[in-house]
Amino acid sequence: MSQIITFSVDKEFASRLDDFIQKTGYKNRSMFLRDASLHFADASLRGDIDSMDAKQEIEGTAVVYFQHHVENKLADLRHSSLFKITSYHHNCLATSHTCVDTMQVSGKAGAIREMINGLRNTKDVDRVEFISAPFREDGCC
Repeated sequence: MSQIITFSVDKEFASRLDDFIQKTGYKNRSMFLRDASLHFADASLRGDIDSMDAKQEIEGTAVVYFQHHVENKLADLRHSSLFKITSYHHNCLATSHTCVDTMQVSGKAGAIREMINGLRNTKDVDRVEFISAPFREDGCC
């Protein structure tokens, strides 16, 4: 069941918000505000991987851009006992001459943070990002 929540803003803010919503591809202001609010609240409560409590159980996606010869280092991570990698995908990007791996990772934030920081400090790893999954009490899975 939906519930209507309203708030007031000045015209300049409303105009800027509508421009932003359009640029992000949302067709519905309510859906944008819902998603933005949930994202902001989740980030405020849990923080990003660099500020999360080391013992907190998390899961999310690691995205790693690298040169092909680094692949052995990533293979070692897939067999680590410090965290669990439940899905792994490798792709070679022809235009940028770069490899990209995505890994679904779960475990303690401290161990995942250590993995991410280690990769960031590895020669020929170009970029590493970790996107933590939103936390819900219940849902589809």
